[in-house]
Amino acid sequence: MAKGYRHLSYEERCQIHALKKRGDSIRAIARQLGRSPSTISREVRRNSGGRGYRYKQADRLARVRRQKASLHPRKMSAALWAMVREKLALHWSSEQIAGRLRHDGVVALSATWIYRYIWSNRVAGGSLYKLLRRSGKRYNRRSQRGAGRGLIPNRVDISERDPIVESKTRIGDQEVDTIIGGKHQGALVSMVDRASKFTFLALVSSKAAIGVRRAIVACLKPVKDRVLTITADNGKEFAHHQQIARALSASFYYARPYHSLERGLNEHTNGLVRQYFPKATNFRTVEPAAVMRIQTILNDRPRKCLGYRTPAEVFIGAR
Repeated sequence: MAKGYRHLSYEERCQIHALKKRGDSIRAIARQLGRSPSTISREVRRNSGGRGYRYKQADRLARVRRQKASLHPRKMSAALWAMVREKLALHWSSEQIAGRLRHDGVVALSATWIYRYIWSNRVAGGSLYKLLRRSGKRYNRRSQRGAGRGLIPNRVDISERDPIVESKTRIGDQEVDTIIGGKHQGALVSMVDRASKFTFLALVSSKAAIGVRRAIVACLKPVKDRVLTITADNGKEFAHHQQIARALSASFYYARPYHSLERGLNEHTNGLVRQYFPKATNFRTVEPAAVMRIQTILNDRPRKCLGYRTPAEVFIGAR
């Protein structure tokens, strides 16, 4: 907007209407009003309707346009940013803040703009990001290219798994997962056979894929003749699925994201393990002998679903 620019008034629009009706040209009207021809031309072009240029309609359209422009500022004032910070302090999300400001007719501001403001504040050494619900941690959207989870190279979806696995009638279909220690201090890898409920547990120092791979192979290789399929969630700790499958001559599948019931037995088994190793457990201080003791307890416990036989009896007896 040029310096000194002022909007056309209602009276000026009345004059434009009357002069146009008389047949005056744009330049003639501009001279009469002391305006530039471009101003008059733009006014007529933007505010004319199906019946041509009418002053009441033109004034209404111009006012509506100015109101919309005020809701879409090119620069945010300090007062508006103060309002945003006030809502962040109440732990409102950026989307909630933007939506409410638009709802109240204050400003049409996108959630993305607020996020950019927060991140620029962080780069400048500010702490607004700490007011976000996730402290500024970005969501790992599985639908996006490059997302860490859900886009494991050469991932084979559970939909390609043999339907017989779902029936839990044969020995050899394993579910695997990790049980994380308190404050991410170490982890347990849990493996459970779907038919017999036989459980393997292995300590690892972290969720790193290489350690998880070695633990799975070490536990299952002695019984690889009874390992046909392995099903895991989409965690990056199972990124070495191809090496695991080759070492065990088995097929490796991934459950769908957010479908924990596709690995329901594994989730249930992890709950049983948590009875002995609560969530606060630091697995880096747990001895392997203690883990083996819990594994034995679980495998020697009669199960109703097995006709009160033990997982060990069913798994070993099937060999």
